[in-house]
Amino acid sequence: LKTLQCLTDKVVHLYGDSTIRQWFEYLNSVLPEFNLHSVKKTGPFMSVDMARNILVKYRPHAPPLSWTVIPANELHYIANELDGIVGGSRTVVVLSVWAHFGSYPIEVYIRRLQSIHRAVLRLLDRAPDTLVVIRTANLRALTLGIALSNSDWYSLQQDRALRAVFKGLNVHLVDAWDMVLAHHLSHEIHPQPPIIKNMIDVLLSYICPQENA
Repeated sequence: LKTLQCLTDKVVHLYGDSTIRQWFEYLNSVLPEFNLHSVKKTGPFMSVDMARNILVKYRPHAPPLSWTVIPANELHYIANELDGIVGGSRTVVVLSVWAHFGSYPIEVYIRRLQSIHRAVLRLLDRAPDTLVVIRTANLRALTLGIALSNSDWYSLQQDRALRAVFKGLNVHLVDAWDMVLAHHLSHEIHPQPPIIKNMIDVLLSYICPQENA
């Protein structure tokens, strides 16, 4: 009920990898899904609550993508998507871009962040009261293969780069790194439901600060 009250009259755009798709799945558990007949693991997805005027949308980011099959016509760059958003006080934009970049040079990741940073600037210029939230990287289970190409060391460098690129901009962070690290549950690239709930609670505190004061 708290979630629905907070999201009333809001449009929530979720962009990024499967770690932000988890947020959509959490919200979709309390909202009616509008079936777009999309690929199950990639989307795009949408939930609509007509009575409360709530719209929640998820779309994956464009390449690089690992272990994922997605139709080419659904490959949309986040910066382009942000340029198509009108924005405003009822608009929430949530970003999570990191999990597929670990096996690439950090410069590739930084260039993508800089492109998104410029798009966020343009969005906030035309609609300063738009809420922009960024989910950081988190620790993960380390098999031998993952440890060689996508270890927590690489994720930590991405986390530092993300914070540096968006420093000083009017965006809010959900510190997934510390939230996973501090929890007694095991480290997984897709954190377990209790941790996702904690993350959603932080998101809701940004959307409805007066209700959490």
